[in-house]
Amino acid sequence: MSENLEELASRYRDILRQAVYLVRSIDAEGELSTGQVSTLNMISAQPMRVSAIARYAGIRVPSSTEQVIKLEAAGLVERITDESDARAVLVRITATGRKKLGEANKRRNANMAAALGTLSAGEQLAVANAIPAIAKLNAALKS
Repeated sequence: MSENLEELASRYRDILRQAVYLVRSIDAEGELSTGQVSTLNMISAQPMRVSAIARYAGIRVPSSTEQVIKLEAAGLVERITDESDARAVLVRITATGRKKLGEANKRRNANMAAALGTLSAGEQLAVANAIPAIAKLNAALKS
């Protein structure tokens, strides 16, 4: 059984990698880069430390810091004191950042919806039915 799971893992990682590349190319000409949209999406629910942003993005802290500096200069994020540790700061999305993120996500979702529209009804249902399992897999990978 473990060989079957390893083969499934390999196939899933391959198709996921391809999907990530393709999704990143959606709206590549948009106002915000893929990395900026990713960072804004990460912190949209709650402020995060730069080190946490780096960890979730799979990049090093200096790269994450550079991303935050650019977003801060554009007025899309701000740094605030971490109430649980006065020595640390959190990165929080601003109202302008939330507006720009909403616009970027709307354009990207429209592009994805158009691609989903090329699938048959059965294929669309298969994608929809796979999402809960993928979410559960994501949660298992997170812990």
